[in-house]
Amino acid sequence: MKILILNGPNLNMLGRREEALYGSEKFEKILEQLRTAYPQVELEYFQSNVEGEIVTRIQQLADEACQGLVINAGAYSHYSYAIHDALLIPQLIKVEVHLSNIYARESFRQKSVLSSACDGIIAGFGKESYRLAIDYIVQNSRRKVGF
Repeated sequence: MKILILNGPNLNMLGRREEALYGSEKFEKILEQLRTAYPQVELEYFQSNVEGEIVTRIQQLADEACQGLVINAGAYSHYSYAIHDALLIPQLIKVEVHLSNIYARESFRQKSVLSSACDGIIAGFGKESYRLAIDYIVQNSRRKVGF
């Protein structure tokens, strides 16, 4: 089984920004922990601060043997219709994740335009949000994608 973890802008700065919200670990360490926890899963990782690169990477999933996508699009979650539309293309399980509880933050962060293009959303559990998303994909990989 292959799952892509896709992180958007500023997530390359984990461990160096707003630790109270995002934790103190760099994502490379979190990814290492996830790979140890899921040795049976090929976890691919992609991060970009550029919206178009994220759109292109999502589009590429339509032609790959990948069973799931865990996406934390960062600030793009709140306004990128281009990423939303790209998420509609690949037929695989898609889980939107956020490290912080976006519903307990500023009003502009409380709406995600990506959620309707994903099978579910996990927010507010820090780095555990990624693990919960991977668990869902692993446990539901044989089910029909969508609602």
